[in-house]
Amino acid sequence: MKYAVVLYDGMADYPVPALGGKTPMELAKKPLFDGMARKGRVGIVRTVAEGLKPGSDVANLSVLGYDPKKCYTGRSPLEAVSIGVKMADDDVALRCNVVTLSDEANYEDKTMVDYSAGDISSEEAAEIIKTVQEHFGNDEFAFYSGVSYRHCLICHKGTTDLGKMTPPHDISGRVVGGYLSDSPNAKKLIAMMKESYELLKDHPVNRKRIAEGKRPANSIWLWGEGSKPALDDFKEVYGVSGSIISAVDLLKGIGICAGMNTPEVEGATGYLDTNFEGKARAAVEEWKNGVDMVYLHFEAPDECGHRNEPENKVRAIELIDEKVLPIILDYLDNCGDDYKVMILPDHPTPIQTKTHASDPVPFMIYHKNAEIDSGVESINENSAKTTGDYVDYGPGLMKEFLTE
Repeated sequence: MKYAVVLYDGMADYPVPALGGKTPMELAKKPLFDGMARKGRVGIVRTVAEGLKPGSDVANLSVLGYDPKKCYTGRSPLEAVSIGVKMADDDVALRCNVVTLSDEANYEDKTMVDYSAGDISSEEAAEIIKTVQEHFGNDEFAFYSGVSYRHCLICHKGTTDLGKMTPPHDISGRVVGGYLSDSPNAKKLIAMMKESYELLKDHPVNRKRIAEGKRPANSIWLWGEGSKPALDDFKEVYGVSGSIISAVDLLKGIGICAGMNTPEVEGATGYLDTNFEGKARAAVEEWKNGVDMVYLHFEAPDECGHRNEPENKVRAIELIDEKVLPIILDYLDNCGDDYKVMILPDHPTPIQTKTHASDPVPFMIYHKNAEIDSGVESINENSAKTTGDYVDYGPGLMKEFLTE
């Protein structure tokens, strides 16, 4: 038996006025996804338990069958693992975004113009983080470059009791002053964020970007604090080997901590320009090399939700159907083994709010040798509810997928 999980990050949504009152899932042309849904199990699942923040960290852990209430230690430690950072037991990791802020004199009066600094390239961002490390790095703080706008700070002998360290994608277009932690434990971190603006606003990379009409990475933004992670080995828990294919350090970190393969795919960006076919071909190679389950993660729908790009979110869903599903289904249909496919988002990222939500999400499980009539013609947020299949404990869905 072979297994495929295709995770459309942030795909679920609310009705969007710009889309005629439909959700991106309702409007998207997705014949392969819908075709499997008609012959498979369709329902909704709560991937974010009560009391937890609806992040991709918590939600993907849940989809993978890990209970975040038992194993979650923070987002940034998982990302740190992905980029090769070895954390000590008393280290604390934080996500370090490079962002674009407006140019008011006081930091508190600046607006979060772009949490991704105009989709800055990894190469440009590495130069920015190098400068940040040279300026702020010491026995207490160490900065590490990651992918695009996503980087890491390690605080040696640090604390996770930092007050409100706000994710920058939650405050797009807002004045930042009300979202800066006032905890005494965060004082040094907030001071670095403020000082970084003066350090970076005239950085050579930013001067070049501005000249090219691009947004500058003129500040760091720290958030997502957490301690050293520990996950049970996926194969030991579920009896099947697994791989995670993603452009996002967070997902790679989860995979590494769970003892899964995390192959690199050239051109994987986490947005609409990602190498969709390359990721699909990488999944096929993992199966050919003996892996039982491949978890294919696509960040693009989530990014479009954060950016208030309804048409692009529709297109992201369609591109996965056009460029990914044909490749993996062609292999699975001709590999000689029975197979199962599960497709779902990790959480909603509604266009109207531009941030994550905790609502239960639609899911589909298709079993090649055990097709059923779901009663659903096209899977979306509303049609999935009509089946009456509701999974309240998100981490339990993986066990059902792998064993039933």
